[in-house]
Amino acid sequence: MAAFLLAPALADATPVSKEQVVTHYADLAHSVFSDSLTTAQGLDKAIDAFIASPSQETLDKARTAWKASRVPYQQSEVFRFGNAVVDDWEGQLNAWPLDEGLIDYVADDYQYELGNEGAKANIVASKTVQVGNQKVDTSKITPELLADLNEIGGSEANVATGYHAIEFLLWGQDLNGTNAGAGERPYTDFAYGEACTNGNCERRREYLKAASVLLQNDLSWMTQQWSPEVKDNYRAELMADSADNGLRKMLFGMGSLSLGELAGERMKVALEANSTEDEHDCFSDNTHNSHYYNEQGIYNVYTGTYKRVNGEMLSGPSIHDLVAAKDKAAAEEIQAQFDKARTQVYTLVDSAEKQDQAFDQLIAAGNQKGNALVNESIMALVKQTASIEQAASIIGISNLNPDTADHQF
Repeated sequence: MAAFLLAPALADATPVSKEQVVTHYADLAHSVFSDSLTTAQGLDKAIDAFIASPSQETLDKARTAWKASRVPYQQSEVFRFGNAVVDDWEGQLNAWPLDEGLIDYVADDYQYELGNEGAKANIVASKTVQVGNQKVDTSKITPELLADLNEIGGSEANVATGYHAIEFLLWGQDLNGTNAGAGERPYTDFAYGEACTNGNCERRREYLKAASVLLQNDLSWMTQQWSPEVKDNYRAELMADSADNGLRKMLFGMGSLSLGELAGERMKVALEANSTEDEHDCFSDNTHNSHYYNEQGIYNVYTGTYKRVNGEMLSGPSIHDLVAAKDKAAAEEIQAQFDKARTQVYTLVDSAEKQDQAFDQLIAAGNQKGNALVNESIMALVKQTASIEQAASIIGISNLNPDTADHQF
């Protein structure tokens, strides 16, 4: 679950160089992806235990492990924007929204993308899947097969892999709409023999395991891309480039996640449509944590800090240090805006955990207080993005133009 971190004490010290800041950025990325891999391995162990002995207890433990795996991963998304190696890769791990009928059984009236021929293909129940002119042998469910089925038929809604495919298998559909409650898939959907519910339990177990293996493989590859111990990887490419280009990638990544992605795609779209289908972690009702840890990731890069899953606090040369060396008063104002944004986004966590009002209730039509809370978070992110652009200007990084994802704020 979310744990609110107090702002680090950023003491004045020997002036840092732009090169040191970019190097530390790579260190942060390596630590975050390493933690994402570690927690995915923990999830895999919980999945193994659940598959070996399906019960409510082992299902609950797998669900808890899935939520734990999201904590570092959501903090990694700030590295996606600005670094093509991450952006080109992340779709296999975190693509959403998805038409879950591609994967398994769904309610008869479930909403899916219009014209998506794969929206009810049901891989779990089918030895072959046909989408348009594509016919695929799905008799053996493997990590490689799932990767090949991603975006089958050319539809981005056909998501067969990653965190949200695993989330759907562990929780099932959330049929509560904007009322309280997450998905309620019974553990017996993975049971053996006559205890099996909804058929195809063996294939459902195979799918869950294959998706988990693929997730670990993908995270292992990305961890290697940022490792200081590996030659000719993305980190080496970043270090070989100019420090100004590295800083531009950092600031563009922060601004684009803050504005176009988090404020826009993940909050504004769902709020304006009052649509739980556009909720990020829609099966588990974990969206408040995903939003908060996205914001925490932005905060991490600005401050040069990251709290690892083992409790270790990583800190080093930061954009904040560079700004403070140029304009101490502006640095304090920018830091204050980051603190305000993180505190505001955390109100979504408080709402879910203390008032039992999760994100899907907050965006409901007619929930004026809930809508206002989400809108306040959107506006805090917009102001934070302005501060990111101000920081860029102070340290000499021009033409930042963070991605708005075509949203107007």
